[in-house]
Amino acid sequence: MLLEIHPENPDTRKIRQVAEVLSRGGIIAYPTDTVYSFGCDLMNKKALEKLARMKKIKLSNANFSLICFSISSLGDYTKQISNPTFKVMNSALPGPYTFILKASNRVPKLFGTNKKTVGIRIPDHEIARGIVNELGNPIATTSVAAEDEILEYTTDPYEIYERYQHQVDLVIDGGYGSNIASTVLDCSTGVCEVIREGSGNIDTLF
Repeated sequence: MLLEIHPENPDTRKIRQVAEVLSRGGIIAYPTDTVYSFGCDLMNKKALEKLARMKKIKLSNANFSLICFSISSLGDYTKQISNPTFKVMNSALPGPYTFILKASNRVPKLFGTNKKTVGIRIPDHEIARGIVNELGNPIATTSVAAEDEILEYTTDPYEIYERYQHQVDLVIDGGYGSNIASTVLDCSTGVCEVIREGSGNIDTLF
């Protein structure tokens, strides 16, 4: 299914429809403030395994990020965040950044692994955050990669639908996406280190 949702003023009924797909174990393709991504309900093990199969990896080897609604909702998935890291996150989020933090004991159980860290995203995008808010818990997510030698990511939702309609349950058309991924900051040691420069101005964070 291809579902058009306005990126700045999403229809509440459509957001609820997407959350229902996720809660039934479905996989979606959806827009963020950076690239289009695949996502599933973090609490659904079968959905997590399906998402891993789409990436041709074992779930235990997956490095899926978690799309969360707000910093205040991170307590179940991360260990205590240091004050310097919290200050950086508070100034950056919502925004096009992925923060790698120490994972809580809950995360390894969800992924069937001994993961010590977890990537956290709080995108500045009404559709993505609206879905998470309606679902009631994070979305496990991974970027939609392109098969293009020039573009690294697929930006056209209709193209994503044409290519993945038989692998995912729903593709959201929220307009064209970016082809620049998030900036990744590893804060798992208590000090934030930039490990990938992407979308987002690093100079304003420190």
